[in-house]
Amino acid sequence: MPERDLNLKRTPLYEEHLKLGAKIVPFSGWSMPLQYTGIIDEHFQTREKVGLFDICHMGELVVEGRAAENDLEKLLSCSIKDIAQGKCRYGFLLNGSGGIIDDLIVFRTGEETFMLVVNSATTQKDLDWILQNISSETKARDISEETAKIDLQGPGSSSVIKQVTGYDEETKLKRFSFDEISLEGIKILLSRTGYTGEAGYELFFDAPMAPRVWQALLSCEEAKPIGLGARDTLRMEMGYSLYGNDIDETRSPLEASLSAFVCMEKDFIGKTALIKQLEEGVEQVLKGFICEGRRSARKGFSVIIKGQTIGKVTSGGFSPSMQKGIGLCYLDAESSNAGTEILLTDGKIEIKAVISDMPIYKR
Repeated sequence: MPERDLNLKRTPLYEEHLKLGAKIVPFSGWSMPLQYTGIIDEHFQTREKVGLFDICHMGELVVEGRAAENDLEKLLSCSIKDIAQGKCRYGFLLNGSGGIIDDLIVFRTGEETFMLVVNSATTQKDLDWILQNISSETKARDISEETAKIDLQGPGSSSVIKQVTGYDEETKLKRFSFDEISLEGIKILLSRTGYTGEAGYELFFDAPMAPRVWQALLSCEEAKPIGLGARDTLRMEMGYSLYGNDIDETRSPLEASLSAFVCMEKDFIGKTALIKQLEEGVEQVLKGFICEGRRSARKGFSVIIKGQTIGKVTSGGFSPSMQKGIGLCYLDAESSNAGTEILLTDGKIEIKAVISDMPIYKR
């Protein structure tokens, strides 16, 4: 089917991907690059050198006003009051049942101003929920269309930033911190965050400047473009959840093994449900798995122990770093010990595996 018939959105870097020979695929309503030279090649490029990712499809929301801090304290699972300006934090928007409306990173960009980086498919849903639950003194708006986002990930990423901008962020920025820098006169918010498990950075700036920033970063010989395929294998090796696959409104952070990003010392929407889960225990938890060979189970495969179905696979694929099939699955909590042997099946294919804690890939 011709792409124009799919009614897909395009990022400001779409033409750049075509020039580089990327394979373009539909993703969350967008035309996005799956790969350039190959998923495995791009995976190791990021693990060993530097990878450049077009993440312009992600959503950005601004929440501001003198009551913004208090409102976000109520809305988000993580603590907001102790985020200093220039810092950011990972957390969740939860519904009343403790289910995850979205996972996000919140940036304090000013004393009364915050930026939320959210998933593309949930941007409007997130904004609607926020608007329903903030006070009249707080304003919230979507700046996604006017904001571009490029991720630079890998052990050589700090060298690339220094070459292109002169900014030695390795000595200035701690993890989950950000600063404002300039690249060829373009103002950039540079954050030390990412989704690969490597040292890495995310760059936010005005959308029309995306091709210039992209080309400047790629002018460094060690930096190569990376598609969605390797982004998925990189995040799976680290056990990072993908919204819509591993977490959604039916799962709580406790079930998703993400309780570290919940502050139970404050009040927030969904806390009552989480307290009940803590008291009664959760029935299932999210765990990793490592297959016996290169073949991996896919989303929807059943997880079986001694003939009994105890869970479902939510993400699965080949791990280039481990040369084995890996993935994430929800399991009955009582049967979720790491090292336990399991069988993954779709009724036709059977794959032997063991349960793993996360990260699945450990250097």
